[in-house]
Amino acid sequence: MSTTPIVQFGTSRFLQAHADLFVSEALASGEAVGPITVVQTSGDPSRAHRLKALVDPDGYEVRVKGLKDGERVETSCRVTSIRRALSLPGDLNTVSAIVCREARILISNTADAGFKPQVDDQKDTFSPSMSYPAKLTWLLFQRFLAGAVPIQIMPTELVPKNGDVLRDLVLQLAENYPPNFRPWLESSVIWVNSLVDRIVSEPLEPAGAVAEPYALWAIEDQPGLLLPCQHPDVQVVQDLDHVETLKLYVLNLGHTYLVSRWLAAGSSQVVFVRDLMEDDAFLADLQNLYQSEVVPGFAAHGRESEARAYVTTTIDRFKNPFLDHRLEDIAQNHDEKLQRRIGSFRSWVREAAPELKMPKLDALLKRTQKAGTA
Repeated sequence: MSTTPIVQFGTSRFLQAHADLFVSEALASGEAVGPITVVQTSGDPSRAHRLKALVDPDGYEVRVKGLKDGERVETSCRVTSIRRALSLPGDLNTVSAIVCREARILISNTADAGFKPQVDDQKDTFSPSMSYPAKLTWLLFQRFLAGAVPIQIMPTELVPKNGDVLRDLVLQLAENYPPNFRPWLESSVIWVNSLVDRIVSEPLEPAGAVAEPYALWAIEDQPGLLLPCQHPDVQVVQDLDHVETLKLYVLNLGHTYLVSRWLAAGSSQVVFVRDLMEDDAFLADLQNLYQSEVVPGFAAHGRESEARAYVTTTIDRFKNPFLDHRLEDIAQNHDEKLQRRIGSFRSWVREAAPELKMPKLDALLKRTQKAGTA
């Protein structure tokens, strides 16, 4: 069994078609720190077949389908970067030994429920009902006791400053441990902020996924940073906010704007984003929004050219004929998304250009406010 310097918490199809795929391709050219041990943190026995398939010597399949520069892309590859697939709590001793003796990087992509505080989080003994941050704290304490070298934590959850957020949760939980543990967490652990972006539309059974051509893993630079791999879709950036605003105010804003129009039309029989892109009126309206309000907003911040390029890429992503991206899924928590994506965009733009007119976005928020007080 080979040494696995990367330990990944979570078996999601997203990671299968993102970080695991990147490391697999980089290993083939000798540009990865090493293979991966995957850990299922939920202990769900129904996923045992997935764990077995992840470590198949022949790998699992990832199909990449969609549009790139306006051209159709359909490719398939085998991912062979995963050497072990373990589960908590059944494999706790093995996982602990790997974290203490082999791991150099810990990656996570856990569900929102995995971060929800639990009663057992306040214990210094492992419990299956702990939240993910509490389980991570316990494992890091085992590494601390073993006197191991510094380690790097790389969450990929879609939370702004995700590394900082996870660090603060772990530091708080460390109060339940001996007092010399917290200083070690602050000095001997590198907490990395990153942003991931790839739409992974469906799983393949028993493991694998269908994903769009576009992919990004933007990693914020800092002293001592260790990249899991060198890959064209892995970018080290000085300012992660720069990347986050582009994604939030172009792709996410566009999704929310489309869903707003879809809901206003009575949630018609149209099911997917790509269906709206086949409607000339919806497509023209979205393109007009981007060109007359969104791009000028970025231009006010000196970022017109990158915004125009990203808009072109985003339209291709929305048009993806293979992508079953459900409008009803995007519509979840719609009011909150309106404020976070559209309301905050208006505020961001007016910091630089208070005179800039945004009639479509203004009207959308005004209608929503009226509906909320009706």
